[in-house]
Amino acid sequence: MEVYHLAELAQRMAEKNPNRTAILYHNSKTNEWNKVKWQKMYEMSLGVAKALAELGVEEHARIGIYSQNMRFSLWSELGIFMMRCISVPLYATCSPQQVEFVVNDAGLKIIFVGEQFQYNNAYEVQQSGKSCIEQIVIFDDRVIKKSDDHTSLYFEEFVRRGDSMRNETIAKVRCSQAMESDIATMIYTSGTTGKSKGVTITHSAFLWQIRVHQEVYPNITSKDLNFTFLPLSHIFEKGWVYVVLSVGAKVAILTDPKKVLLALPQIRPTMMCNVPRFWEKIFQGVKEKIDSFPKAVQSVIKHSINIGYRYQLDYRAKGLKVPIHIAVLNAIYSRTLFKLLKKKVGLQRVRFCPVAGAPLSIEINKFLQSVGFPIIVGYGLTETCATVSCSPLKNYDITSIGNIMPGLDAMIDPKTDEILLKGHIVTKGYWNNPEATKEAFTEDGWFKTGDAGRLVGKTLYFKERIKELYKTANGKYIAPQQIEGLLTSDSMIEQVAVIADGYKFVSALIYPNWNKLLKEAQERGFIFEDEDRQTLTRKHELQRIIMSHIEIAQASLAQFEKVKKITLLAEPFSIEKEELTNTLKLRRKVIIKNYSKEISNMYIDSPIVGPDGKPY
Repeated sequence: MEVYHLAELAQRMAEKNPNRTAILYHNSKTNEWNKVKWQKMYEMSLGVAKALAELGVEEHARIGIYSQNMRFSLWSELGIFMMRCISVPLYATCSPQQVEFVVNDAGLKIIFVGEQFQYNNAYEVQQSGKSCIEQIVIFDDRVIKKSDDHTSLYFEEFVRRGDSMRNETIAKVRCSQAMESDIATMIYTSGTTGKSKGVTITHSAFLWQIRVHQEVYPNITSKDLNFTFLPLSHIFEKGWVYVVLSVGAKVAILTDPKKVLLALPQIRPTMMCNVPRFWEKIFQGVKEKIDSFPKAVQSVIKHSINIGYRYQLDYRAKGLKVPIHIAVLNAIYSRTLFKLLKKKVGLQRVRFCPVAGAPLSIEINKFLQSVGFPIIVGYGLTETCATVSCSPLKNYDITSIGNIMPGLDAMIDPKTDEILLKGHIVTKGYWNNPEATKEAFTEDGWFKTGDAGRLVGKTLYFKERIKELYKTANGKYIAPQQIEGLLTSDSMIEQVAVIADGYKFVSALIYPNWNKLLKEAQERGFIFEDEDRQTLTRKHELQRIIMSHIEIAQASLAQFEKVKKITLLAEPFSIEKEELTNTLKLRRKVIIKNYSKEISNMYIDSPIVGPDGKPY
């Protein structure tokens, strides 16, 4: 299938199939999912380009999009591309301080905003006198503008003002001049380890990813329906959406990610990219449901999972012929138990589920594959326009993070085990930050990912984040993400931050599933009535229950890697307290600072008590 420059994507797709549905969006007024055809996509994208021409924007100008996922976001970005300008997405949850930093660093004179929260923050930044914002464009017509705001425009009015033949000519000429070497977008990293950096990504990187995804996954077709609810400001979802649109498949855009479980049965997608936490929740929910069934039913379900495991992982994953009795039994279970399970969450039609953003537990992946969820594990970075490696449809190792994408060179640093990369998709550098750019590359031009791994042929295996390795006072190295992944696979544990750097043993801050914890405590004869959460965090009985779950979850770890002491938290880590990035990764430095007292208390010389109440 021909791959079009993103500046002309809407126009070319509209010329070929003007009445084909491109996107669906939820209409909150009617509670229905409305369709947008490719002809409308082109007209609205061109409308944005003409409006930008009316404002006199020059080629390569940076333009901000500070919004939730909305149809306007895609129209605006495609219009920005038409004008040979650079899209600068901001997470919808960004604070005014974060907005101000990006605005000033990128030099944003124009910024599109989604709803009231984004408008209020952007207007505050504009009025502070510390930014270069000249024009705010508002997507949601329900936003109430400030009484002294005489310059901000609602989206429809913004588009109307640019509707002239002169502006259309400018937009079409610019579009025809767009080059693959142009910068398409600048995405600011979440900044888990330091100041946020603007990653420059060219159109050639997007186009290369589109081509190789079509090559590696020819089963993605125009008949597919993709469900989009991860932020389009994140390279994983953004890159994936352009892959999907380029093959003519439909994209259903969800504005409020909190409503994902309500929307899934309505959409019934065939594809959906996601992060591990979503599948961890699915896994925990299914396991709880299975445990609630009578023993006889549990036995049947366990047999079905075992058959699914053998079918998917013992044979299909290895490219081997499936024995007839396994194939027949798996077909029966796929049409009965597995179908009911997937229907329960609205995924009965799903056939392609890319997962990336963080390591997915191998045990959870095995379970999901066994019951028929088509998980495609991948690995990538903002700096590589998403995908570096991903699992093929056949002949894959479930313990790996997939095969290196065609046309990308990879090697492992022999001294540090760091994954190094070269290729068309790798960023040319960070905006306005030559020092960071120089630091990110080796002297001979290899990009340093910051991740340790090993490479067997073209198959890549993830080891740990190099910058997040902890070294205990005993000289042992700890990979906190690995431990946290094991612990959060238990439904009793919602969030965990492992502490170990410079300390003599591993400890953890735990935010539990309080409802489940109190229920188990009650079953054990402990009743806690009318006590607030903060008081409950100090209850020895509750800590012992959590430790019993932790011991089971970390059974595969070496003794020096195991969590020895915990602190229960009354409130979860949050983006608002800057403890999480916008992609829900832990900001370890902030967490350590915010909970310094609690951490210190865990290392006061005192006996370390195990789940049996005895000292270690």
